[in-house]
Amino acid sequence: MPKHHETRHLPYSAEQMFDLVADVGRYAEFLPWVSAMRVRRDTPTETIADMIVGFKGLRETFTSKVGKDRPNSIHVEYIDGPLKYLHNDWRFRPEGTGCAVDFTVDFAFKNRVFEMLAGQVFGQALRKMIGAFEERAAQLYGAGGSNSSSAHSAA
Repeated sequence: MPKHHETRHLPYSAEQMFDLVADVGRYAEFLPWVSAMRVRRDTPTETIADMIVGFKGLRETFTSKVGKDRPNSIHVEYIDGPLKYLHNDWRFRPEGTGCAVDFTVDFAFKNRVFEMLAGQVFGQALRKMIGAFEERAAQLYGAGGSNSSSAHSAA
C-alpha cells in the first residue's frame, strides 16, 4: 500500500484535536466503515482497542495499541488482525489561533484480495476518513475553533 502523509491547518487547539483523536472508543460514531469499537484498556498514556471495520460485505477486526503523548502526538501500533503492518502517527502543533495536524499512515494487508481492493479505494477512503475527523471537530468544538470551549475529553 502507498504511504500517505499530509498536514491540515485547523482552527482548533492542539489539545482539542489530541482529545478527539485519542478518544478511540467513539470512532464508530463518526468514522466511515467503523462499525464497532471495544476499548480493552485506557490510561492517560495508552489505549488498547479492537476496531471492527466493514466495507462491501467484508468485515475485519483490528487490534491496536495507541500511545498518547498529550498534547503533542499519538502513535498507533498494530497488534493483531488482517494486516501485515500498520504505521499511523498524528502530530499536533499549535499554530496561531489553531493548530497544524500532521497525519501519516502506511499499511499493507496480509490477504492479496484485500490489498487489491484497498489499493483501488485508498485515496478516496483516506480523504473520507480525514474529512470525518474534521467534521467531528466542528461538531464538538464549533466552527469558531479553539476559542470555543472544549466539551469533549479522552477520559
